[in-house]
Amino acid sequence: MMRFDALTLFPEFFETARLGVTGRAFRELGHGLHTHSYRAFADNTFGHVDDSPFGGGPGMVLRPEVLRDTLASVPRTGAARIIHFSPAAPPITHAKVLEMARLDQLILVCTRYEGLDQRAVDQCIDEELSVGEAVLSGGELPALFLIDAICRWLPGVLGNEASADQDSFATGLLDHPHYTRPAVFEGLEVPAVLQGGNHGAIRLWRLREAMTRTKRLRPDLWAAFLRDRLPELDRPAQWCAWQVEHPQDRERPKPKGWRWVPSP
Repeated sequence: MMRFDALTLFPEFFETARLGVTGRAFRELGHGLHTHSYRAFADNTFGHVDDSPFGGGPGMVLRPEVLRDTLASVPRTGAARIIHFSPAAPPITHAKVLEMARLDQLILVCTRYEGLDQRAVDQCIDEELSVGEAVLSGGELPALFLIDAICRWLPGVLGNEASADQDSFATGLLDHPHYTRPAVFEGLEVPAVLQGGNHGAIRLWRLREAMTRTKRLRPDLWAAFLRDRLPELDRPAQWCAWQVEHPQDRERPKPKGWRWVPSP
């Protein structure tokens, strides 16, 4: 079982994690979500847990002893990691999500304003993460982001276990486009291949569309896919990649005996 512990000034933020898909993890499958308020460890009658920064400047900084004492109150279980969210940190990636989904416990340190005293970062935090090049008001939204991403990989959380395997990034590619009824919407028709019953053709169409989207939107991922994943593909899938790299061949059938040997 996975246990999430969120340290925060606003425990009510995390009630949203009890909804939808992530809610199933906590309502039905026995995974745990616990919140811990810093205010319980304030040493003053006003519940203040932060103070102004040394050297001056705007904002407030969470005091290091408040984090230390709050962490000391959190029960520990199995393999655990303490995460602090900071816009200065590396972004959360799919690989990081899979890595953390194998742990027993994640302790999520959410701070606000100017963040956390650096001594507490050095002494108490295992790893810092961000959601990218954006500054948010606090760590609660990044924590919910991470909880949601991890819960999708916990057994039984998704109704269809194949859903996570086919998500963007899981295959090294972005996801393909999706369509539903009606077949024609304001003059735009669902691609004919998806309306037929040829599952092999549908698989290759979706793969080619995912490759095309990845090359256009994330050329870095596409280059990594060609380098690391291409040799694992069957020949029809490799032909899809060839067509994406050579658009003039997009409608051309795969030649008999064709094999792609990438340039070194």
